[in-house]
Amino acid sequence: MDNKSSSSQVSAMQPDDQQTVSSQKTAVAGPSAEIAGTEAKKAYGTAKTENLRDSGLWRILLPGFIIVASLLLLIIPFLILIQLLTTSLAPNSATAQLTWLWITMIILEIAVAAVIIWGLVKAFLRQLGYAQ
Repeated sequence: MDNKSSSSQVSAMQPDDQQTVSSQKTAVAGPSAEIAGTEAKKAYGTAKTENLRDSGLWRILLPGFIIVASLLLLIIPFLILIQLLTTSLAPNSATAQLTWLWITMIILEIAVAAVIIWGLVKAFLRQLGYAQ
């Protein structure tokens, strides 16, 4: 009894398998009956949803930030180094022998700050057309 049911399942499967094989042959061998380009085209991505208009505020804020950062880069070390230099110039100062050190550090600070400021100006302000 089990043999009959299994043979009926096998015979039921055989026509389906033959149909799929014959449909695969026609799909590969023959041209498609579909007309190309009839599908509805959808735009995926952010091109339609993103607002690409620019307020122009960054053209003011970015150079302002670069200028303020450059000034702070010069002012903060100068406040410390000049204060140390003035205390070393006092006649009875314990750091009187270190005057050459503070002068050397001021010169080095100017050189390092100049290189950093030049790089910031080159990277940010020339792209915006503020510096040539």
